[in-house]
Amino acid sequence: MSFRVFVTRLIPEKGINLLKKFCQTVEINPYDRSLTYDELLHYVKDSDAILTMLSDVIDARLINEAVKLKVIANYAVGYDNIDIKTATERGIFVTNTPGVLTDSTADMAWALLFSITRRVVEGDKYTRAGKFVGWEPMLLLGGDLVGKTLGIVGAGRVGTAMAMRSMGWLMKVLYTSRSSRNTVLEESLCARRVSLDTLLRESDFVSIHVPLTGETRHMIGAKELSLMKKTAYLINTARGAVIDEEALVNALKNKQIAGAGLDVYEEEPKLKPGMKELDNVVLAPHLGSATIETRTRMAVIAAENIISVLKGERPKNCVNI
Repeated sequence: MSFRVFVTRLIPEKGINLLKKFCQTVEINPYDRSLTYDELLHYVKDSDAILTMLSDVIDARLINEAVKLKVIANYAVGYDNIDIKTATERGIFVTNTPGVLTDSTADMAWALLFSITRRVVEGDKYTRAGKFVGWEPMLLLGGDLVGKTLGIVGAGRVGTAMAMRSMGWLMKVLYTSRSSRNTVLEESLCARRVSLDTLLRESDFVSIHVPLTGETRHMIGAKELSLMKKTAYLINTARGAVIDEEALVNALKNKQIAGAGLDVYEEEPKLKPGMKELDNVVLAPHLGSATIETRTRMAVIAAENIISVLKGERPKNCVNI
């Protein structure tokens, strides 16, 4: 049989080549940008499979108009961009790429933590502007890490990997978990499972690792930020809308907390007004999984998920059926 696959953004070649070996037609978004909704609708109407990005809105209308669709392979761990209910009703498989980006995202969270705590981005700008004239005892003072308390909001794969990297700094670890205790963290790091309020009050660094759901949307708002220490830092590599960014901008402006490191945004790619003018926040363009190795593995997994479905098999990483 001949199958048509549409890929909504260019991905590493290894994934594309896998698809081309099995599918007669593999079409890739011809533009170096995200497609508009109408463009996306146009391209997917006659597709048997679509390989989608987290930025693609895959809603009920699109799913229903793509009458040949058999599988939606999201190039991400999360899939809150897809109407799972409608896809399931239509018998369409929805897949993701779990596990593969755990380490790279945990590394990115640490990169943000270091950057904001030790004022690396400020220092870079300062030096490039020709302001550095020599060592000064009070120049761009940051904070220490050793012996401090790291709070992990959501101790799943990435949260666990983030916490395990704290060993080298002899940090105390607190964590929240929606379901069960994290025995790996408790046995390896003597971590304590606590309530979100306790974690916010006691942590010097708060790192967010929860999926975006109705329950987690704006779980960090004005009230939660008010619980944090004035010397504390907030890191987010999960989903932007987990934080009420308007409240965060106010907290950063008023020095209610020391700083923040963000890789994701509430209305991505837009920034909340006032955010980019702040020096006490480091802003990255969603780089959590952005290593050559990880993005290539993601491409292969997404392609394999599609091929499995088109072969009549159940994909390994199915999230709905």
